[in-house]
Amino acid sequence: MTTDDQGGRIFFSSTGRTLEREDEIVVLSVGVDIGSSTSHLVFSRILLERHDSRYVVTVRETFFESDILLTPYTEGDTIDAVALGAFIEKQYKYADVDPDEIDTGALILTGVAVRRSNARAIGELFARQAGKMVAVSAGDSLETTMAAYGSGAVARSIRDKATVMNIDVGGGTSKLAVCVDGQVADLTALDVGARLVCFDAAGRVTRLEEAGQRFGEELGLSLELGAMLAPDSAKALAARMSDGLFDAMRGGAPTLGSNSLLRLDPLTGRGTIEAVTFSGGVAEYIYGREAERFDDLGPLLAAAIRERVERWGPRIEPPSEGIRATVIGASQYTTQVSGSTIYVSPLDVLPLRNLPVIAAPLPLNAEEINAGAVAQAIEAVLKRMELGDPGTPVAIFVPWRGSATFARLDTFCRGIAAAMAGKLAHGCPLVLAGDGDVGGLIGIHFRDELRLSNPVVSIDGLELKDFDFIDIGGMLESSGAVPVVIKSLVFPATASVGKGKTATCCST
Repeated sequence: MTTDDQGGRIFFSSTGRTLEREDEIVVLSVGVDIGSSTSHLVFSRILLERHDSRYVVTVRETFFESDILLTPYTEGDTIDAVALGAFIEKQYKYADVDPDEIDTGALILTGVAVRRSNARAIGELFARQAGKMVAVSAGDSLETTMAAYGSGAVARSIRDKATVMNIDVGGGTSKLAVCVDGQVADLTALDVGARLVCFDAAGRVTRLEEAGQRFGEELGLSLELGAMLAPDSAKALAARMSDGLFDAMRGGAPTLGSNSLLRLDPLTGRGTIEAVTFSGGVAEYIYGREAERFDDLGPLLAAAIRERVERWGPRIEPPSEGIRATVIGASQYTTQVSGSTIYVSPLDVLPLRNLPVIAAPLPLNAEEINAGAVAQAIEAVLKRMELGDPGTPVAIFVPWRGSATFARLDTFCRGIAAAMAGKLAHGCPLVLAGDGDVGGLIGIHFRDELRLSNPVVSIDGLELKDFDFIDIGGMLESSGAVPVVIKSLVFPATASVGKGKTATCCST
């Protein structure tokens, strides 16, 4: 524990200190992104200040950005965990950080990497910090959303009052997000990436993904490991990939032979795109920030994509982050205490740890609540955030509005039950966290009126959002409330809107 001579602030790192009695706290955090093409780390200090009953981020200082490693592979599709572990250990030393000093953080597996046969083994590299970190396997929807926030496109849509498309082009996939009024309004992803085909200095193919081989077949190229790839052929591959990406940007459903290039549903065409930002590794070439070649299609793909977007018409804006957009640089710890009008049954269901929060746009403003609309809103967010697995419990944020009549409570609860039917059938607890004072009423309604047999935790007095993860502690005997720790994924400070150095969490 040390004291900053200038500011008098106390720094601590996992030494048993709590957040309860401090007005100002600094935590040490790490974000780790292991992608199909590159892997890297970011170390940060985050200053939290007490605002009423909650701590919020006021300053986020990134004090070390690691080297960017081309994700190592052994034979086949197996990530080389030994080489990756050595790289990570070296970066901790360069940052002068001991793993035990980390207070919080986030580990994400993105792109094709999340599907590698030993992806689970990669998480074991961080076993010492498992209780401190949020681990996220970022599927296409979640990775697309993370890139949109991390690149600053979501914030730009508010600041510029514009519809902004973020195009994240990585090694294995490309992700498109349409951002409107501070939200990701639409998204898709497709098999276009710089490292679908890799080659050495002599032009011999050294890595070939399935999608890369299919692109080659369509162009009449016989691609296989060890085969020669002529410069004109590489340029043709990049052009064909860019055509598919551009088709998807305009709401199309591009195909490659008889197969769809899309990994998600096509964009629905929500208004005119006014600005475009790029993120991901290929963005470094698009903006002229990278000159070195890495034996892949990156430079050719960047040139082809930029040419098509410039002809399209929307202005091209710089992102807050390029290749590091999906690095979740840190995980913010804040503490809240629930209201006392809560319902927990049975009591021994607590504590609960690392519950992902979904903050669906629930239709609660009307006098009559539509159960079907409630279910639909929740199901859409579960799908977008890759949380549909019936065995994965979640916490639903309930921004209750209006009166709590029996009819409104009943239709609301039935909508929740319909959306969560799969998880409830799997035995997951029903966890609701609201901002009003109806937590107890909602919990009682589920137990007494809907006869729900699953554990029910319905608490209130909280402010939550998508990308929050919460820990709910045991009930405090003195107040009948429960302590809640909120771990909010923090995106780069420059993604905030008009805040200068102040860091803000993502919100949807």
